[in-house]
Order: sequence, then structure tokens, then C-alpha cells
Amino acid sequence: MAVDDYQEDSHVSTPINRIRWATQRVTGSSGRRKRLSIKERFHKRTASNEKKRDSTGKDSANGSNGADADVSEPSDGVEDQENPQRTVYFNIPLPEEALDEDGHPLANFGRNKIRTAKYTPLSFVPKNLWFQFHNVANIYFLFIIILSFFSIFGATNAGLNTVPLIVILLVTGVKDAVEDYRRTNLDDELNNSPVHRLIDWNNVNTTGDNVGWWRRCKKATSRGLRTLGARIGNLKQRKEKKGKGYAQRALDEPPRESMGSRATRRESTFSVYSERTSFHSTRSNGGQEAYQMTPVPSPNPANDRGLNVERPTTAFSYEGDDVAQTMANGKSMPHSANDLKPVVRDYGTLIDPNKEITGKARFKKDRWKSVEVGDFVRVYNDDQIPADIVVLSTSDPDGACYVETKNLDGETNLKVRQALHCGRSVKHARDCEKTEFIIESEPPHANLYQYSGVVRWSQRAAKHPGDPSTPRAEPISINNLLLRGCSVRNTEWVLGVVVYTGEQTKIMLNSGITPSKRSRIARELNWNVIYNFILLFVMCLVTGLVQGVIWSQGDSSLDFFEFGSIGGTPPLDGFITFWTAVILFQNLVPISLYISIEIIKTAQAFFIYSDTFMYYDRIDYPCTPKSWNISDDLGQIEYIFSDKTGTLTQNVMEFKKCTINGVPYGEAYTEAQAGMQKRQGIDVEAEGAKAREQISRDRVRMLEESRKIHDNPFLRDEDLTFVAPDFVTDLAGSSGEVQQQANEYFMLALALCHSVISERTPGDPPTIEFKAQSPDEAALVATARDCGFTFLGRSNDGLIVNSLGVQKEYQILNTLEFNSSRKRMSAIIRMPDTNKIVLFCKGADSIIYSRLRVGQQAELRKSTAEHLEMFAREGLRTLCIAQRELDEEEYQLWNKQHDIAASAIQDRDDKLEEVSDLIERDLTLLGGTAIEDRLQDGVPDTIALLGDAGIKLWVLTGDKVETAINIGFSCNLLSNDMDLILIRIEDESIETAREEIEKHLAVFNITGSDQELKAAKKNHEPPAPTHAIVIDGESLKLVLDDELRQKFLLLCKQCKSVLCCRVSPSQKAAVVRMVKAGLDVMTLSVGDGANDVAMIQEADVGVGIAGEEGRQAVMSSDYAIGQFRFLQRLVLVHGRWSYRRLGETIANFFYKNIVWTIALFWYQLYNNFDGSYLYEYTYVLLYNLAFTSLPIILQGILDQDVSDKVSLAVPQLYRRGIERKEWTQLKFWVYMIDGIYQSLICFFMPYLLFSPATAVTSNGL
Repeated sequence: MAVDDYQEDSHVSTPINRIRWATQRVTGSSGRRKRLSIKERFHKRTASNEKKRDSTGKDSANGSNGADADVSEPSDGVEDQENPQRTVYFNIPLPEEALDEDGHPLANFGRNKIRTAKYTPLSFVPKNLWFQFHNVANIYFLFIIILSFFSIFGATNAGLNTVPLIVILLVTGVKDAVEDYRRTNLDDELNNSPVHRLIDWNNVNTTGDNVGWWRRCKKATSRGLRTLGARIGNLKQRKEKKGKGYAQRALDEPPRESMGSRATRRESTFSVYSERTSFHSTRSNGGQEAYQMTPVPSPNPANDRGLNVERPTTAFSYEGDDVAQTMANGKSMPHSANDLKPVVRDYGTLIDPNKEITGKARFKKDRWKSVEVGDFVRVYNDDQIPADIVVLSTSDPDGACYVETKNLDGETNLKVRQALHCGRSVKHARDCEKTEFIIESEPPHANLYQYSGVVRWSQRAAKHPGDPSTPRAEPISINNLLLRGCSVRNTEWVLGVVVYTGEQTKIMLNSGITPSKRSRIARELNWNVIYNFILLFVMCLVTGLVQGVIWSQGDSSLDFFEFGSIGGTPPLDGFITFWTAVILFQNLVPISLYISIEIIKTAQAFFIYSDTFMYYDRIDYPCTPKSWNISDDLGQIEYIFSDKTGTLTQNVMEFKKCTINGVPYGEAYTEAQAGMQKRQGIDVEAEGAKAREQISRDRVRMLEESRKIHDNPFLRDEDLTFVAPDFVTDLAGSSGEVQQQANEYFMLALALCHSVISERTPGDPPTIEFKAQSPDEAALVATARDCGFTFLGRSNDGLIVNSLGVQKEYQILNTLEFNSSRKRMSAIIRMPDTNKIVLFCKGADSIIYSRLRVGQQAELRKSTAEHLEMFAREGLRTLCIAQRELDEEEYQLWNKQHDIAASAIQDRDDKLEEVSDLIERDLTLLGGTAIEDRLQDGVPDTIALLGDAGIKLWVLTGDKVETAINIGFSCNLLSNDMDLILIRIEDESIETAREEIEKHLAVFNITGSDQELKAAKKNHEPPAPTHAIVIDGESLKLVLDDELRQKFLLLCKQCKSVLCCRVSPSQKAAVVRMVKAGLDVMTLSVGDGANDVAMIQEADVGVGIAGEEGRQAVMSSDYAIGQFRFLQRLVLVHGRWSYRRLGETIANFFYKNIVWTIALFWYQLYNNFDGSYLYEYTYVLLYNLAFTSLPIILQGILDQDVSDKVSLAVPQLYRRGIERKEWTQLKFWVYMIDGIYQSLICFFMPYLLFSPATAVTSNGL
């Protein structure tokens, strides 16, 4: 919104831009820490001098205050440590402070070309070798090769000595080259993708591209390779004709036909059937594919192809029978006679109507890599966004556009972005030329869900060009920003300006955010290699010492067969022999060990991906390994930490019950309710059948009664989840007018307070579906629809709602976001009949109750709280609904503060939260809702099977304690035989928490001492199923304190199950860290949402579930699965196989090398340790690489002790992994000693066999 002088005399508020809160996130401290490496890396590579900030958008420098829209001045454009803002100028000359001495811009924003590949054709060989020689084994064998070139050390074929290392380097290099070649092709395709960019105008923010000699050299090399590749391709095309690549084909195709110049009108899901302007392209001179956009009238829908077209409508272009007609005629919706029409705010425009232009500017199809900061670009439907772009205008009259963010956060549902109010008149090239404005933006940072900026311009009047200009400003938020990598959907075109390019875009700053993990065996393996180095050193030292001593003694056969020595002196001879022995015993260090392990783990990852028993056909998703190097860790998991919603449950929400004005409504038989009855000894099968039969009868009755009140065309019988015949009768007035009005008002609140997008499909009857980021929110709006209060869509100013057949438009004044810290959402609505301003608020019961008006509704509060507690015990997710009426003056004063906070560049989210807190007070309670989230298939059986395997499962959820307990019973996590230890610290005191923990520790006769912790680390036996702990988030905060953490950990160690309720994402990660570090165990975290990312990355193995909350967890995980039940096969089958195979493979690798090498050492006993070769030198060199690697690799890939069916039927087999018995240091030394023993047999058995049969006698005759 434009921030301007407020009209104090106005008695009616004016609407402001609605904000899509569903796309907001608040990142905790854990998230900020995980992005530090990204930020530091970006700080080093960016060419600009911008000050860095943390991922939440807060400035990292002390004393730098955000510039509010009403007081801050435009910055000078210099990005330095004193000014963290970035300023982009459009058709305005840069100030002197922003120019260097040559007149070029000081700020260098970087190119839009990106390169994710590690190498270039010139740098591949040296850079790849540099990376490969970070491996100590490679350095060691390079040293051996260097030694072998000196004949003094006894190597007979120095050239052959290089073969093993060359093969290893070559195989690894080819693998890296293939991977990097694929990345390079993707980079080239992306960088050369087409985009329509404004040309023939002056972008003052950039200068000509100064290409250095190194870059010229790289370009020449790349062009040469491309030419070579093209020629090879042409040769292939002679045999088989092939088409061109996507990027080249897009650049070769004819100009994109504009929406207005087509013979038939494109049916956008956004545009309303009203008179508007479209654009067609005219070819520029010279046949270049560039064009000036010219307005032409859209065709009349009634005459379009001669059809009466009905099409789906969206949340931003509702067309009802009368609404569409009034909108098409430019009229507003009729209201009551007493209606006071609001004054429409003048948002201003970026266009200077009096500015003279050249008219040469035009949009031309160009490549992504040519886009620069400050460019105007036009993006069309289904195109990807080339850079981070501020939206000026779209094809939709409301300035709305749909985007798909699947490439950023994995979410497939569409999101809405809004054009700036001041930019909606900028529709074609000449409008871009006429604009004059600057954008003050925050520096680049990695937070995908936060952006703060301000656009500033001087407003000039078209009718009075001589009048002085008025400074204007409008805030820019994440809702006005299209991020690189997103795709435009259901929108004809979007016009915007570029603020971030290339490496400074948010998608690039987030690349590689997942921390790398190494398996436990890989970490321990380094020590085993070091032990071999020590053994090698001892053997070489013994060889050198003995040889030097024997040579110095003289009077031996050496005097007759050797004519002097190489060194000349015994010490020097011993020194030379030492290095000779290093070459002789080189196989003691296995050169092919690491690459063999990599091949084995790659094959194991392929087997996991190919397992059809872990394929989820509903979403066409197999089990997908994302980290291939930790498959053996899956076989050692002792603790699993799981989210509940979407992980154990389906995250498909169904509205089941509600309480309105103290009256409960709804019937349901939930799984948690069945679990509660099971605990009480009730026959749940019979009780469930009886309840479902009653619900079925009541459903029929409710549908009949509902249609008597209002024949709702949008009600589909099969979609009804809220079964409450008494609600319908009360809605008809059977319980009095007060309850009737309360029911109507409650459902109206559900239909108004949301951020849902509606999609209407015409038909008989028509259907409306709701798209929301939160399934809870969609369920609330869908229930309001089923009860006759249908949200139809959005108009320019508000929402269209059909209330029991009466259609009205409700003006949205403000929408206050939901996030994890606020735990509530509010919508400020102007009611159409009374012109009153009402704030509707929904959120967690604890939050809403703390904001109710003091001293009122005592009985209603009590009864509603009792109902909500009853719903929670049945396993339902509860919310409270409240409202508050605002007078005009109060709202106007608050709205000023809101506008100022919304215009801040720094700390905008914090300021908006403070302002929102001011008005979300003194609420009036309306009621509460209860939604069921059913368990996934196979969850109880999977939990029971994992428990039999000795794995402990902890559930970390944000739900209420009562809900979590009942879900625990329904999924076999809790049982009737367990004593529940409920930890709730009411006074939030450390001392109280200590007393509570020590009281429960006394039950197990422990105190939480260091000795007990040391013993607990060695004890991997599962605890007896006698106790379970349930703790809430506030209490968890206390027990995670340094003083109590160890005691709490030991208490949990004694319990079969642990449930942590009402926990934040950072607390989830803290619990995982406590167990992993405190007990030195292998941990696995599984979740499906963004709030689970922290604990997924903290655990040794992170598993993401591809669910309803998007794919953030999947993108950050090591393994991705479709359902929780697949976890049993991933862990108990593939994890166990991988761990056992790798343990045997590594042990045998060291064993075979010991047998071979120590046999050479025994031979030295009979030649005075002079370094003679027992075997032919070729065998020594190729023993590891060629002769013995393949059997070991095949063992690591294919070895099975039992089948998968046996692994699942006898889960106790997994306990060897928990106890880490497949690979231990003891096993390593046992195999080493066995290898030494076998080397004795291999050498002395043949020697003793042939020594008596020698033809040489003792006297030589």
C-alpha cells in the first residue's frame, strides 16, 4: 500500500492490501545456525559490499535501524558496512555517492548466470586431482610411486607401480566428470532459458560487462568444446535425426503471440469478463524478435466463439450471476440504504504522465544469463522465474498471480502473489520508460519466507504538470516477490523488476543447506587405517634395523655374494632398506578400500530405491535415498524420534465436532477414542460398529434437514464430515433465536477468517474446492460450505460468501498472519449490512483464552473449555474462534501504526507482530472446533515391530497432552499395563522441576549420577514396558537445562515410551541432541513438515515423509518415504543388511591384505631382511586392485544371512546392530590376528614342505 498522509476526517476506513499469511515462516535459532555456512560462503563470493544478515531478516550489525516508510530517506545506493540496504534505481540517475571516480556504479550486483558444477574444462584435471589427493591413502601411494622411481629402493618396474593409483584416480575422475557434466548441461539449459527482457533503455544500475583474460580463455574453451560436440552431434544426426534442446528451441521459435492478438480468446482462470486491455506484439525493425506492447480491447465473452462459456473461477476472480454483471459494468455491489461506502484510497502510480520518452524500449526474447538487477522482465504462464522479481503488474485486474514453489520448498500447491498497487498501471514497454522510482531493499539472505523492501517515487498529477510532486512509498513484502525457480501458473503474464540475480537469489543461497553426514563405521575406519600405518612403520623399522645390524656384523655369506653395499655404511644401508620395505609392504594399506566401499553403498542405495514393497502408489513415490553414504547407520538405530501429524497420521483433516455458545455439536468415533476405551477394557470392535451405524443414520437425517433450510448447491453428500443433526435444527431456530444467530455467526467466521484459495468448477451441481497450505484451514472452510456458508471467491476488495442462499461481499481491511510464535490468525472485516468493523480471530485455545475480555463470559469460557478438553481426549485437534467489534476511530489509529510497520525494511515481521498484538485483545469467545487426523495404515503394527527389535520410539508433537496420550494408545505406543509419568511444571521453576524428576528417579532406585550415565551408555537392552513419560513443552524447556538434562535423560532411559507435547522445532532438535550425545547411540528422526527439518538434520539418519505439508522435510532428509509403515522395512531389512555386509566387507579387506603382506615379512627372515621379493612384482602391485577387490565388493553387495521375510518375522535379529556387534575394534584385531596366523600357514607350510627335499646339501656336494 502506498504510505501517504492520512485522512483524519474520514469516517470510513479504507482497504489495504491483503497479505497471504499461509506462506509465512518464523525461523528459530537452530535454523539460523544451520545457515551460517551458507551466509559465510556467500559473503566471500559476492562482489557487492552488502552487510550480511541472519536468516530471519534481522540485521547483524549493531545500531542499524530499519527505515520506516514515513520517516526514512532514500539511500544513496552505496552498499557498505554503514548502510546494509541495497538501492535499485529505475529511470533515475545515480547520485554521486553511488558512483566511482570513473562514473560507474559502486555496487556490483553480480551476474544472473549460475554455475553449480565444480569444474570447467580447463580446471577439471588440476582441481579433481586436488580433491582426490585429500585422501590420505592416495597421498601415501603417490609417495610409494615416487620412491619406486629410484632404483636404489629395489623397485623393478616403476612404471607398473603407477598403474593402481592411476586406475583409482581415473575411475574416480570419470565418475566425477560424468556427474559434473550432467550438472553443467543443466546449468547451460537454465542459463540459456528464454525470458522477455526490456531492451533499448538505460539500466543505470549496471555497466558493460568487463570480461577479463581468464574468463575469455574459459569462454573460448567452452565454445571449442561446444563446437566439437555439435559436430559429433551432426554426425549422429545423419544416421538418426534428433530435435534441438529446450533452450535453443525456445529461442528459435516465433514470437510469443500475445493474449489480445489471438483469434480465439484465452480463458484465464483469473481474468473476469469485463472490459480490459490486452497486449499484442508488433515486430521490431530488422526482423528482431522484440516488440512494443500495444493495448487492444478484449473480446466480449458473450461473442467469444459464439459460446456461452462457463469456466472455473478462482479465489481472485469470482463471477456470480449478478456479481459478474455489476463488476463488468463498473458498478459496486448494492448494499443497504444505510450503507456508508468507503473511500477508495489513491495508491498512486509509478508512471510519470508528463515524462517524455524515446519510445524505443521494447521487450525482446533473451537468455536468463543476460538478466541484470534493475531490468524489467515479462514472464508468461508456465514459465520459470529467471531471478528474484518484484511484481509490478499481472494479467489479472486484481494484480494477483499464481506461482508454484516446488523447486524451492517442495510444495506443489499453488501460492498467490500480489502486484504492487502503484505498479498495476505499468503494462507495456512505454509505461516502463515513463516510470521513475527507486527500490530500497534488504541485502540478500537465505530465508525463503521473508522479504522487506520499499518502493519510493514522486507522484505527479497528469492534469497539473506544474504542481510540485508528492513523495510516496509502498512497502514490498514476500507476497510481492517472485523467487527464482518458481513457475507462473494460471496467469497470462507477469511484469516485474529484478532485485536479486544469480548467486544472490534465495534459491541459490539455500543450495546445499543440508549438512553432510558420515556414517559411524566411516568415522571409525580412519583409526583402523592409522593402525595399519603404525604396523607398517614397525615392520619397516624392524626390516631396516635388522638389515643394518646383520650387514655391520660381517663374517657371513653376504661377504661372498655381495660386493659392497649401496649405502656404504650400516646405518645408511638400514635407512635405505627401511624405504625399500615401505615399497615391499605397501599393500598393508588398502588403496582400493574407500572406492570399494563407495561402490558397495551405491549398490545398496539402488536396492533401497528399487524395493517395490516401499513404493507408495498413491503419490507414485518410491523410497528415495538422498544420502548414499550412511546406509550402514540404518542398521544401528536405537532411538527413533517421530512427529505425529502427517507422520503417524495421514494429515488429511476432517472436521468432526465443534462447540458454539456453550453447546457441543458433532458425532465421531475416533481412533483415539477407541484407544481410550481399549484402555478401559471395552470391546472396541462392537462399540465401534455400533457408533458408526448411529453416525450413518444421523448423516442421512442431517442432510435431509439441511436441505429443508437451504438447498445448498455446493453440498456433496460424500464430502460431509461434520455429522450433527442438532446443529441443523438449532440453525433452523429450534433452540431459540440466540443459539440460531450464534450458529450462523460461528460458521460465517469460519468462512471469512482464512487464507484459502477457492476453485469453482461449473456443472450441475457446481463444485467448489479449497486449496490451503494448512489442511486444517481447508477443513474449516469446507465445513462452513457444507453448512450453507460458502466462500465463493475473492473480489477486488474482499470475499464473496453465500450465506444460506444470500450472497454478500465482505470487505477485507487487514489480514494478520499465522506463524509458530503467534499461534493465531486474524482477519479484520467490514460487514456489508451494518458497515461495522469486526476482527475475527482463530488460534490455539491457550492463546485465545489469554486474550479474551476480562470479567466476561465466565460460564461460556468454562463450558467451552470442558468441551475442548473432551474433544482433545478423543484425539481431535482443537481451535478456538473469537471476535471483536472495532469502532472506526480505534481502527483508523491502529491502521496507521500497521501501515508504518508494514513499510519497515528492517525487523518488519517483529514490528507487525507488535502492532497485531495491540488489536487482538479484549476478544469475545464464539466457540471452538475439533478436527480429526486419522492414523496412517500400518502404524500400530510398525511401532510394535520396531519395539520388538529393541528400538525405542519417542513422539515429539505440537499437539495437546490429552490428544497425544490417546493417539499413543491407539497406535500401540502406550498400553494399559504402563504407568504414565506425567510431567507438568506449573510454576516454571527449576527447583520444582528438579524435585519432580528426582521423585520419579527414586521409583527406579537411581539418582542420575555420572556413574549411572556411564552404565546406561553400555546398556542397550530395551526397558521393561512398565512406564511411559508424557511431558509438555514448557516443562521440557526446564528439564533441558544443563542442571537437569542428565537426570531427565536417565529417567527417560528407564521408560518404554516418551511423548513430548506442545514442543517447538528447536526443542525437537534439542531432544534429539540430548539423546544422541548423552547416550552415544544412533538416532533416526522422521517427519513430514518444515517444523521437523531441525530434528531431521540433527539425527544421525533423517527420514522425510512425502505428505500433505509439502516436501521441506523430504528435501532435508537422508531418506524419503511415502508412509511411516515403510520405516520397518527400511530399518529392519535394508539397514540390517547394509550394516552387516559392510562390517564383514571391511574386516575381510584388512584380513586379505594382512595374509598377503605378512607372508612377505616371514620371507625376510631367510634373506637377512634385505627387501627381496617373494612374489613377482606385478602380483604385488595388482593384488589389491585386480585380484582381490571384486570378491570383496560382491560380498558387500549381495551377502545375505537371512531373507527379508525372516528379518521382519524375527525383528530381534536387529539387536546385533543396536549393540554394534557387526563391526567393532575387537573384530578388527581378531581378523588382523587371524590374518597373521593365516600368513604363517601360507608361508611356512610350503616352506617346510619343500625345504627337506632341496637338492642342495649341507656340504655343497
